[in-house]
Amino acid sequence: MAKSLGVFVTSDRHLDKVIDLCKAAKNNGIEATVFFSHLGTLLTQDPRFAELDGLGKLSLCNVGFEDHGLKPPVPGVDEKDYATQARNGEMIEECDRYVVF
Repeated sequence: MAKSLGVFVTSDRHLDKVIDLCKAAKNNGIEATVFFSHLGTLLTQDPRFAELDGLGKLSLCNVGFEDHGLKPPVPGVDEKDYATQARNGEMIEECDRYVVF
């Protein structure tokens, strides 16, 4: 079984650190799952957000995303990955390690 890392992003800062962490995880054979919530959904508007595409499984809190007036599409986020906070709970349950930004 592969090692896994859950990354919960609720801040609109630290995108560079999230990207670096996901790159390091991928380079070390660790599967990253990233869930963006609240202010973290604003990071989808940063051009660098596209760098996360292919570095892990990305999903967004649909309520937070819509609450900030944001609209799909988002690079690396499939239609099924606009989710509820239950996705965060699943990530906590399934991942070996979990970090919060």
